[in-house]
Amino acid sequence: MSTENEGTAVPADQAAPSAPPPPPSAATPDLTEPLPTTPDPATETYPASLSDTSAASGPSAAEPTRPLPTPPQPTQPPPVSSAGEQEQTRALPTTPASSSAPVPPAAAPSPAPAPAPAAPAPEPVAVGAAGAGAGAAAGGWPPPPPAVPAWGAPLPPGPPVPSGPRRRTGGLVAAVLVAALVAGGVGGGIGYWAAERGDNGPSSTTVSSGDAPAAFKRDPGTVAAVAAQALPSVVTIQAKSGGAQGEGGTGTGFVYDQEGHIVTNNHVVASAAEGGTLSVTFPDGKRYDAEVVGRAQGYDVAVLKLTNAPKGLKPLPLGDSDKVAVGDSTIAIGAPFGLSNTVTTGIISAKNRPVASGDGNGGGNSYMSALQTDASINPGNSGGPLLDGSGAVIGINSAIQSTGSGFGQSQAGSIGLGFAIPVNQAKNVAQQLIRTGKPVYPVIGATVTMNEKGEGATIAPQGSGGTPSVTADGPAAKAGLKAGDVITGFGGHQIDSGPTLISEIWTHKPGDSVKVTYERDGKTSTATVVLGERTGDS
Repeated sequence: MSTENEGTAVPADQAAPSAPPPPPSAATPDLTEPLPTTPDPATETYPASLSDTSAASGPSAAEPTRPLPTPPQPTQPPPVSSAGEQEQTRALPTTPASSSAPVPPAAAPSPAPAPAPAAPAPEPVAVGAAGAGAGAAAGGWPPPPPAVPAWGAPLPPGPPVPSGPRRRTGGLVAAVLVAALVAGGVGGGIGYWAAERGDNGPSSTTVSSGDAPAAFKRDPGTVAAVAAQALPSVVTIQAKSGGAQGEGGTGTGFVYDQEGHIVTNNHVVASAAEGGTLSVTFPDGKRYDAEVVGRAQGYDVAVLKLTNAPKGLKPLPLGDSDKVAVGDSTIAIGAPFGLSNTVTTGIISAKNRPVASGDGNGGGNSYMSALQTDASINPGNSGGPLLDGSGAVIGINSAIQSTGSGFGQSQAGSIGLGFAIPVNQAKNVAQQLIRTGKPVYPVIGATVTMNEKGEGATIAPQGSGGTPSVTADGPAAKAGLKAGDVITGFGGHQIDSGPTLISEIWTHKPGDSVKVTYERDGKTSTATVVLGERTGDS
């Protein structure tokens, strides 16, 4: 039973059973009269079922106060009224639909107070009868109070609960959405302001990929720096023969001195040496005519001279090929297949490699104890400089090893085996050619076979045209060498063939004393040979 509807008298439900009719002499009040909207709390009469005491509304009678009935224990049945009296049990009063005055929504019923375990259950009272008698004695007002429902009987359904929480939830969702929209707008505005400030501010660190530093400089010793320093002194040579067809080729050379001498390979200029023409082109495109000063077929070295040499020529510095080590960096510059100013790189892959190559025109062979490099060298690179990491010339590119064609200057491409004349040897030859125009070769005064390989260089039974193989009173004869001796060592280098022996001899100068190791009749012996000389290629 709810006791929270204080402040407004609720009319009895017309559809529910009413209290017993009053005695005939008493006037029955009109229960259909609308109740006042806001009764005076001081004069309002509370039902007898309330636990507090209220003043009776009659002029002389006082309503006796009764305690609220204590609910019986769950095991006891509810009390039953005596015969002749009807226990009044009806639902909580509801607001009639015809009432014109708005009634505030009733709060949810509060639970009945819990029974005290120690108090005895009072005697049940017929609340309906007592309330009706008091109302009749008082002249019919106030109307009978609602009857107390029987203990354990289900409560009738109350008025519908308004959907206040649902409205509050909707309002909360709307508030969250509004806050999100406001936050998004504020964040977008701040982002736009920051972007505009970043675009116009001086603190941007974004660098375009195309913006190169204006003061960028390459460190000395890099390939780019060495190439930039050397390229102005490297030239492309065009040689044409004096024949009707004007055959020729293209090679490379480099500036040797400020007088206009150009050093290159003999096989580059051999076709134009007899009545042909030569021209030299610098990287800046300037072209000059040139002529042959001298050439050494056996060394594969030639020297040209510009006919109208310009001033300010910068000769390339010359290094020391004897100090080169395997693994040192190399840079090759030339015109492979006519592609001028080409730069390739590699390392020294071997030293003292014996190489014999022809000039490509059926002439005599050249011999060298070469520097081997894996820098790409192709036809057209011949005569160009092989530089070390500092930019100094350590060799003259001369030959390549190609598949199936042996050593030479054929049109086969590079397979990573290129050979260069050591610059120490080339310098001696160039100086000799500039002075006399003819090469000078050191000799031992003996003819050796050129076919055997792997067992040394054998002195032939006889020389060309039936002449003795050992020149009388020559260097070999004076050292005690004879025909049939096998030379296995020369100047501390192992000799495995005739070309290898010649290559090692030509690394020296006439007049040098060299130790020779040889075998005769299965015995190994040594001797010292003082090298002689031969002038020219004939």
